Amino acid sequence: MFEQRSSELEIMDDLEMGGDVIGQTLLELDIINRRLGGNNISLSAFKKLINKYQIKTLADLGCGGGDLLIGMAKIAKNEKKAIHFTGIDANPHIAEYARNHTAEWGNIDFKAQNIFSDDFRKSQFDVVHCCLFLHHFTEAQLIQIFKHLKDQTRTAIIFNDLHRHWLAYYSIKIITHLFSKSYMVRNDAAISVARGFKKEEIIKLMTASNIKNYTLKWRWAFRWELIIQL
Repeated sequence: MFEQRSSELEIMDDLEMGGDVIGQTLLELDIINRRLGGNNISLSAFKKLINKYQIKTLADLGCGGGDLLIGMAKIAKNEKKAIHFTGIDANPHIAEYARNHTAEWGNIDFKAQNIFSDDFRKSQFDVVHCCLFLHHFTEAQLIQIFKHLKDQTRTAIIFNDLHRHWLAYYSIKIITHLFSKSYMVRNDAAISVARGFKKEEIIKLMTASNIKNYTLKWRWAFRWELIIQL
């Protein structure tokens, strides 16, 4: 079951999905990612980058509710860095939720945009961040995405995604069925792990995308931290 990436679709792949389930799902995903340490991977990578490079813009692809952007905005404020953050999600209902959720932050905005669209591919950013986003795509799509992101990104790409492993799969399945009130989370969480990555698959993607300057680290809990420097 875990030898190859699953192609099973998640409920969240329905870009028209809206209603109350969106708010409950995004709230629970933030709690899971904070308590299991997933958010810290992105935030620590971001902090290292802004202290090494002059960063003015960052795009968060598949931004969800915008909680990671709030975390990054807080770090930027503490470090006295003037950075504008743009959250991008193809689901307009999620983008609207995130816009309301982060309303007090004037340096965060959101776009309901598909990353395969011409409008998105005309955009340029200093840093692009992807957390629990890229496992939604096939290998062929990922190669296409990375090739385009290389041209759209000036400094670095942060990739924070799941390690496909039986222990992670069954653990999150049990946790979400015991505690989640969102049918989307209960359905999607384990599928996300099954769509995650093995180390050699990420390396293969980097080779196919002609990306050489990167660091890849395994991080708790069952995450891959990939930082591509351009």
